[in-house]
Amino acid sequence: MRAIWKGSISFGLVNVPITLYPATEREELKFRLLRANDLSPVNYQRVAEADGKVVPWDQIVKGYEYEKDKFVVLKEEDFKRVDVEATQTVDIMDFVSLAEINPMFFHKPFYMEPGKGGAKAYVLLREALRKTGKVGVAKVVIKTRQYLAAVKPNAKGLVLELMHFANELVDAVTLQVPAANEITKAEMEMAQALIDRMTSPWKPEKYVDDYKTALLELIDRKVRQGGRELKTPAAKARPTTNVIDLVDVLRQSLGDVNKRSRGKAKPAKRSGSRRERAA
Repeated sequence: MRAIWKGSISFGLVNVPITLYPATEREELKFRLLRANDLSPVNYQRVAEADGKVVPWDQIVKGYEYEKDKFVVLKEEDFKRVDVEATQTVDIMDFVSLAEINPMFFHKPFYMEPGKGGAKAYVLLREALRKTGKVGVAKVVIKTRQYLAAVKPNAKGLVLELMHFANELVDAVTLQVPAANEITKAEMEMAQALIDRMTSPWKPEKYVDDYKTALLELIDRKVRQGGRELKTPAAKARPTTNVIDLVDVLRQSLGDVNKRSRGKAKPAKRSGSRRERAA
């Protein structure tokens, strides 16, 4: 892994040298726009809305639209005036119980590796966070941008998880969500039974990107067939259901789960070879 940042964790008078490494990766499939008749790549051009003319880079400035079609231009020196000092420090401001933080605030994790001489303090912080069930809420500047972040214990290490600021989360108050409707005891019991039957240990490796896999397989088939069009299989229509008796639907779902579980638990036994069975 390639380090993206080096600095230290700071809380109170404690300073822990660390190196930051990406903890996730997502390789998106990249496509080029092509001209249909000869597959020539199509390039993007910067075109002015006023007259449709192409604008060279040296004539482009950054502007903020403060009202409809009204802009104020910001130059490089303007950005420098408000640039946050890059202190190379994960400055922990507070320790907060992890259970109090809405998971929607968490955004992107990074591994934290202790630097030279920081092993003991690193372990101390990791174990203290684990035993108290808390995380360190910090601010950190990475590549000129300031982030809110949480320092969290994770297995044998610490992770820095970037967070959204409160004003970045959209308020869901306008959503049409149901209020506390009447739920019968039978409905709740069946729902809990279904959840219990579908509960399994967390194994992240069993969840894969089916769409990406299928798309890569399709691309491979088209390459092998010289780019010819493939036959499109008939789409499978999903059965529509009009839920009237919720308990009955839950009972059917529970029955399906039980059947699948029995099928996995009791594989069909083979009674000898084909020759033995025919004898």
